[in-house]
Formats: sequence, structure tokens, C-alpha cells
Amino acid sequence: MIIQNLFPIAIGSTFLERDFTQVEINFFNDQKNSLRANTNNKTSINSYIFEHESLNNLKKFCEFEVNKYFQEIYQPCTDVNLYITQSWINFTNHKESHHLHSHKNSFVSGCLYLDVDKETDRITFHKQNGQLGVNTENYNIYNSDSWWLNVENKKLLMFPSNLSHSVETTKSEKTRISIAFNTFFKGTLGNQIELTELKL
Repeated sequence: MIIQNLFPIAIGSTFLERDFTQVEINFFNDQKNSLRANTNNKTSINSYIFEHESLNNLKKFCEFEVNKYFQEIYQPCTDVNLYITQSWINFTNHKESHHLHSHKNSFVSGCLYLDVDKETDRITFHKQNGQLGVNTENYNIYNSDSWWLNVENKKLLMFPSNLSHSVETTKSEKTRISIAFNTFFKGTLGNQIELTELKL
């Protein structure tokens, strides 16, 4: 039998090839003093952190990489790019988690990991299920309801914003810290002839 992969979901990953600067680290630490409760962890009250001048270079890095992902995966034929809309920091302490969710009003989302336990920390992606379920003996990318990926410091993950994801209860004693961000289009979608043109 020939098995073909149709309509796969692309998860992009890359690394920041430098250490975080002291200015950036100071900014991350400052956010610990201004948090709001999330479902099972905490999030910075500031939800536009990339607008702060201390993170100018990190924003440029994330925006550049998310557009590389966008151009490679979607290969648009019009002049359109992605720009970062909201951005925030997640803080997940020992025995906390991050609830199952997706990102509305966004096209591609990203997570940049600032301080994680490489041995135990991971992110889990979930697919939408139908009404019927089959118990399986050996899990693979076709029959799994979820799939997890390891994370590590300075790693950037990018994925479609409608893809549900979660973080299981953390085992590490350290606080897991990551930046999350959303994006939207800037430019032209569709085309005039097909009456689908949308200028953003």
C-alpha cells in the first residue's frame, strides 16, 4: 500500500544564535512584578512586550523568522507579509501547566523560550478529533490525537494559530519562561479579478 501525506501541518523551529543581553534579561525579570493569573499559570499584564525598546532586536528576529516560515510554507503570489500584533511572557512554576488553547485573530503564532528545563519541558500539539475513536497499539503521526516536542532555551517555534496546544504539568523546580506572540497580514490577499482582493 502507498501512504501519502496530504495537507500536513508545518511546525517551524529555529534558534536565536546569541545569548540574551543583560538589558533583555532585566526586562524579562521586571515582568515578574506585573503578572495576571492565567488558567493554570501566569502571564505578563503587558501584552505588547515587543513594543518596548529593550526588545527591539528580539522583535526583529522573531518577525524575520516568522516571515521566512510564512514565505516558505505558503509561498504567496502577492505582496504580503506578517507582522507581530500582541506579544507577552508566560511564567509557569513547578506543578503548574498551560491549558489547551489556540490563538484567535492571528494567522501564525510563535513561542520563544527564555528559560526552560531542556530535559523535561515540552509543548504538546493537538489535532481536532471526529466523533469516533480507535484505540491504537502503536502511535504515529496519523493515528495520534496529540504530539509533543521538546523545547530549550533560545528556541523559536512557529505554527498556525488555529492549532491547539498545551503544556503539561511541569516537573522541573525552575520557572518555565517563554515569550508568545501573534501575527497578522500586511499587504494584499486574494486578487481583483476573482473579486477576493483584500488590502491590509
